[in-house]
Amino acid sequence: MSSPTVFHIAGWSTCGFYKKAAGVLTSLSVLFPSRLRVVNHMYSSRDEYRAWLLGSSDGLGFRDEFGVAKASKQTSSPFSWIEAGDKPGGTFIGGCDDTLEWCKTFVSPSTVTAKPKATMIPDGHAAGHGYDYDLVVIGGGSGGLAASKEAARFGAKTAVLDYVKPSPAGTTWGLGGTCVNVGCIPKKLMHNAALIGTILTEDTAPFGFTVPEQQSGHNWVEMRQSVQNHIRGLNFNYRVNLREKDVTYKNALGKFVDAHTLEVTDKKGKVSTITSSRFIIATGGRPTPINCEGGDLAISSDDLFSLEESPGKTLCVGASYIALECAGFLAGLGLDTTVAVRSILLRGFDREIADKIGAHMEDHGVKFRKGVTPSKLEKEADGRIKVTFADGTSDVYDTVFGAIGRSADTSKLGCDAVGVKTNPKNGKVICEFEQTSVPNIYAIGDVMEGCPELTPVAIQAGKMLARRLFDGSDEPMDYTNVATTVFTPLEYGTVGLSEEDAKSKFSGCKLEVYHTNFVPLEWSLSEHRQKHPAFAKVIVSKEDDKVLGMHYLGPHAGEVTQGFGVSMRKGDLTFKDLSETVGIHPTTAETFTDMSITKSSGESADSKGC
Repeated sequence: MSSPTVFHIAGWSTCGFYKKAAGVLTSLSVLFPSRLRVVNHMYSSRDEYRAWLLGSSDGLGFRDEFGVAKASKQTSSPFSWIEAGDKPGGTFIGGCDDTLEWCKTFVSPSTVTAKPKATMIPDGHAAGHGYDYDLVVIGGGSGGLAASKEAARFGAKTAVLDYVKPSPAGTTWGLGGTCVNVGCIPKKLMHNAALIGTILTEDTAPFGFTVPEQQSGHNWVEMRQSVQNHIRGLNFNYRVNLREKDVTYKNALGKFVDAHTLEVTDKKGKVSTITSSRFIIATGGRPTPINCEGGDLAISSDDLFSLEESPGKTLCVGASYIALECAGFLAGLGLDTTVAVRSILLRGFDREIADKIGAHMEDHGVKFRKGVTPSKLEKEADGRIKVTFADGTSDVYDTVFGAIGRSADTSKLGCDAVGVKTNPKNGKVICEFEQTSVPNIYAIGDVMEGCPELTPVAIQAGKMLARRLFDGSDEPMDYTNVATTVFTPLEYGTVGLSEEDAKSKFSGCKLEVYHTNFVPLEWSLSEHRQKHPAFAKVIVSKEDDKVLGMHYLGPHAGEVTQGFGVSMRKGDLTFKDLSETVGIHPTTAETFTDMSITKSSGESADSKGC
């Protein structure tokens, strides 16, 4: 039999709220003696109670032993907590209302599976630790900024270090990390530019517009300037937001000296040290360079979005979502674009969808060289780059863009010096519940081994970690059923398992796959749109009708998929739930509410009617 919960409640003897909460707890301990033991801490007067709770004016009171902001701000009676051997003070509950709410939960029959808890190793953090900061976040990307602001919200003295090491091509950027400066934001804006171009060429005439021929075509310089101006505005806002949240910002490079000390080098080369009770590594990743002779002639996603001039005829090396997204918008802007593919497109994503994306891109101007990689890059006299491929063929390009993967930015962080374990293959930090092998050092986002390389994942993980560190939460980050979108010309939204992963995890005979090809209403007047219709697929368990994966290929994929991501995260979405949901008409998302054709039926997946 497990030990009873030991519940402590403190207050002064004449406080009505204390007497009410203590009375309910005492009654429950009589009814459930094997499950609950109550320890009363009753003080004779309000002053005596407050002296114990708040401490003297120059000292710390009992409330400060918990290390969480909510406890440190509690001044009223009662003050309640649950005994926990691995936490200083214990697990803080709150005042009267919080205690009564806990009592309700205690006696309520459980109808759901208990939520998982993050079991973390005590890291030694305590009030009055003597270090410069409660928390220092290394890395000013989306995850690091989110974690720092959330920690500051709970009263933690927090600093953020952010220093952008120039790319091999010399490109640098401002505060905000990869997503804002050289990732999601400029990529989506340039993707949108390409979509606008497609509308102008394919949709205007059937909808009754006459657009005069633009002799100059697309203006890369104008687009680039608009995109960079937007990014600089975001950089400025991030700095202002940190100041408003009482987070110290340091434009400096950090390196561990020991588990509580960083050597800090600013942009002028001045070296100093700072100390902290806790650290979060949020340095993200950097593009992996092309490994061949002359590979340094290639640029990466660190450079593409800020090129002063149009990249011109471009070779994209790689078949990742970054490679295909960039190749897609370059071709959409009218540039001669080729993708060198070593094996398959979009490894790790649904194969059927990946093949459809490839076919669509090929029909919209992207050339694919399959089964080859560059073996040599050479600068020509005119500044262009001659690329020799592994099969002996060659071609000349204005720009070679590498997108073959990313590696964690940890090589100069000093992880080895303090014993933080990393994966030797990619430099990623090995964690459990975002806690590294050194208990007071944590990691979030792309730098963490096994973490999906997605900005919203880093943001959510950072917030949830800050809550565990400074607000007494024990809720872990859930990395399953994370919705995402690939912004290729034909956008792809997905949440849950691919068809291949579902078949691998479950027996094939226990799955049903519903699918449909359809033409979105907004495409229906454009002949050019008909060859590659939109597509939707739902993977379902035959045993319990549970939806295991949802896949959507069509316009506004992110907007469509986000809503279904909420349902999938709940973990109990069934195909019946989808079928009984009233769709919004006419939309593409409603396709998921009226799917009936299965792969096993052998019927055509082509949709009929509106």
